Amino acid sequence: MNAGTVIVMGVIAGGTIFLGLPVGRLSARAGSLRTLLNAVTIGVLLFLLWDVLVHAVEPVDAALTAAAIEKSASWGDFVILTALLFAGISVGVLGLVAYDGWTARRTHLRVAAEKSGVLRLGEPASRLAFLIAVGIGLHNFAEGLAIGQSAAGGELQLAAVLVVGFALHNATEGFGITAPLAGSGDRPSWRQLAVLGLIGGGPTLAGTVLGSVVVNDPLALTFLALAAGSIIYVLVQLIAVARDMRGGYLTYIGLLVGLFAGFGTDFVVTAAGV
Repeated sequence: MNAGTVIVMGVIAGGTIFLGLPVGRLSARAGSLRTLLNAVTIGVLLFLLWDVLVHAVEPVDAALTAAAIEKSASWGDFVILTALLFAGISVGVLGLVAYDGWTARRTHLRVAAEKSGVLRLGEPASRLAFLIAVGIGLHNFAEGLAIGQSAAGGELQLAAVLVVGFALHNATEGFGITAPLAGSGDRPSWRQLAVLGLIGGGPTLAGTVLGSVVVNDPLALTFLALAAGSIIYVLVQLIAVARDMRGGYLTYIGLLVGLFAGFGTDFVVTAAGV
């Protein structure tokens, strides 16, 4: 597959994230909208966490089976992959803890970001949206690697199906990124939404291009583990917000909607035989 086609596939798979971003500009005086959107985001991220961990553990399980049962490989591969998995998750969680604390302390940086109108990191809702975008971006980089590696291996039908499936995933992820901004009282600018979209969706293209020239399972595992760690951190923050909102049934309804939406897009890929 030529480079131009690979780039187009990456753009399609990652570009749909922009479809859900305008929800961040919704305004609402009632708190019910923010409660619902926050809960839906939790549901989407819960699915993504499950999806990421399943794919991250697959090569570790394969290495364990090869070493312990089939006796066809040494224990070294299992130890290395396990270390990458645990280290990636730890860095993903603790890295965002450190980053969030650092931005909270750097008052002059928050003021500069707010004046630029690009990333208003001093505002809790904007900072949370940024952290969600980072976590989803890491996840999407790993998805892009899968697309690129399928194309590099000549599995064009599989690559095409992955593009469709990941494009649907990204459409829901864009909604999840900006849901904390909806009805927050200070509507994000279109430029801010564009930057969030590039952070969340751009890595899909980068991963697709890299995956088409480099087939490396440990690399994919590392980014999946980083994504899992960052999603865990963001989930903790969103659950705390949901608890403060005291939305009752609305919170759990939104959570189920987001969770089912994630599984629904995943079923599209499975139904195609992937």
